[in-house]
Amino acid sequence: MTTDTTTQPGTALPTTPKNKEPYQQAYYPPVPTGFTRFMRGNLIWQFWRFIAINIKMFKLMLSSHH
Repeated sequence: MTTDTTTQPGTALPTTPKNKEPYQQAYYPPVPTGFTRFMRGNLIWQFWRFIAINIKMFKLMLSSHH
């Protein structure tokens, strides 16, 4: 983490990291693409992911029991 070092010697350095200052690109979170937003709302895709995740969990439970 880097901080601004433009203060005079003997004064306290600010604790705000450079990349967290408002209105800089690193300050804003990433925005999902249109395709990502479409897939999040697509019921067919959600159902398929639900089945796939359940199969993975079922395989994990089967392998954990002796």
